[in-house]
Amino acid sequence: MSMKFEKTENANELKLEFTIEAEKFEKAIKTVYAKSSKYFNIPGFRKGKAPFEMAEKMYGTEIFYEDAFNEVVPPIFEEELKANNIEAVSKPEIDIKQMEKGKDLVFTAIIQTKPEVKLGKYKGIQLKKIEYTVSDEDINKELNSMAERNSRLVAVEDRPVENKDTVVMDFKGFVDGKEFEGGKAERYELEIGSNTFIPGFEDQMVGMKIDEEKDINVKFPEEYFSEELRGKDATFKVIVHEIKKKEMPEINDEFAKDTSEFDTLEELKASIKEKLENENTNRAKYETEDEAIKAVCDDAEVEIPTGMIETEIDNIIRDVETRLQYQGMKLDNYLKMIGKTMEEFRKENEEQAKISVKNRLVLEAIVKAENIEADEDAVNTKVTEMAGAYGKTPDELKKNEQFMNYVKSFIVNEKVVKFIVDNAKVK
Repeated sequence: MSMKFEKTENANELKLEFTIEAEKFEKAIKTVYAKSSKYFNIPGFRKGKAPFEMAEKMYGTEIFYEDAFNEVVPPIFEEELKANNIEAVSKPEIDIKQMEKGKDLVFTAIIQTKPEVKLGKYKGIQLKKIEYTVSDEDINKELNSMAERNSRLVAVEDRPVENKDTVVMDFKGFVDGKEFEGGKAERYELEIGSNTFIPGFEDQMVGMKIDEEKDINVKFPEEYFSEELRGKDATFKVIVHEIKKKEMPEINDEFAKDTSEFDTLEELKASIKEKLENENTNRAKYETEDEAIKAVCDDAEVEIPTGMIETEIDNIIRDVETRLQYQGMKLDNYLKMIGKTMEEFRKENEEQAKISVKNRLVLEAIVKAENIEADEDAVNTKVTEMAGAYGKTPDELKKNEQFMNYVKSFIVNEKVVKFIVDNAKVK
């Protein structure tokens, strides 16, 4: 087996040429036949029992070539890349030059390789100090949110619907004089002003009285998820059955006792202030780190291969798909709802992918330049911390190589960002 490689005219791209001995390729052909022999029906033999020569004579050797290629090439390909310290960041573009029984297997593969990063200034960068203070208004806002969560709905019978009321109603929707699917409900509860219905619907309910019937005319948005209803004029026949308003608890010592572990309102306020201060500290820390990473990346130069960008876009879309699944939605339906094709969605995420890849490459270059490593104490601390969440012992987690690589990578990333911030000049 031999491999030779040369740079192409494109940056960070290599052309590899492989020659694999005829004997190895022929052995791979027989291996794939052994794996798939049960699918071949050869007269005079039970399925899976016919010798290779009979299958070859009846079906031809060529039908095994593709599977044989996939059998023999991947391990050799990976082994040669590793032996020559080549780090591929894209799927290879394969061009088969010779592939037939009795002859050497010859093919070329064009791959993109990890680019070199030309670091700019990453020590002593200028950063603006980020600080957030907790005001009385912030504390009161949190108290009001608590009161909102502990409010109760009480019936209103002496006035019409107002903003922020919750109404119990029946409705039936029509487009072009015909009822449409999903446009009907009975005793539906809607909070007026929540903007959960079609724009204009909730506004037109203000002023309605109990048992009043009304036609509400609206227009479906152009980006509405249902293609049949996008941009269409619609009429909803509505009848109000009940009107309810929120009754908020009074914010005092009793409120503190009922909604928290504290006996007085002042103690509750102090606790809220401490919580908000901790949130502000973390917010300032993360924003400072983001600014630091942006500064060092803006000052660095790197030509990112398209393969790395495409792979990162794949990762972004996979994350979106996972989040949608938790909401019970498929990606295809989501794209229809927002009116985009997959190609448009990928293009929309291209810039973020470029930023993410560049950030990763620049941080890796700084790690290398400063010899930053995940020390044993930090690794043990992190593994012990995560063991509880996984419901396993630290020793059990340490046996998982993939998990340990993740932990080390996580620690190194934290350390390099801290290094940049610690060496920055903060004004």
